[in-house]
Amino acid sequence: MAKITLGGTPVETIGNLPEVGSQAPDFTLTASDLSIQKLSDFKGHKVVLNIFPSVDTGTCATSVRSFNKEASEMKNTKVLCISRDLPFAQARFCGAEGIDNVVMLSDFKTGQFGKDYGLEFATGPFEGLDSRCVVVLDENGVVKYTEQVQEVADEPNYKASLEALLDE
Repeated sequence: MAKITLGGTPVETIGNLPEVGSQAPDFTLTASDLSIQKLSDFKGHKVVLNIFPSVDTGTCATSVRSFNKEASEMKNTKVLCISRDLPFAQARFCGAEGIDNVVMLSDFKTGQFGKDYGLEFATGPFEGLDSRCVVVLDENGVVKYTEQVQEVADEPNYKASLEALLDE
């Protein structure tokens, strides 16, 4: 389990992120239009999983904006922004912000994504939500890079995650 902090207070996740070089677990998540999306739907594309607690917090919103901007310049790459927010909240945010280069996906139905990827908060006030992480996958779903943000309020390392897309 990962030991991270939330506002400087130690919290833990239920496990650890998938290992670099391993096959990423498939998932079933809900898109903003309430359709079902699976990781296997993105086979053939490089994939950035931008995972966070809620799009209604400043740092989470900033990560979506930042990846939206960067994704528009990346070839054969899909950025999936994943949280436990309801799809309606995700759609409202994207509409208000003009976000159209990322795919918003919700883990609200079962929370299984957070469990399978080992990133669900196990302790603290965000218990049950997904922690802030980035997982980068190649076209075949193999993990190329992971980051578990050590302080939940901090932004992920955008540069390192995007550079992992180039290491092929």
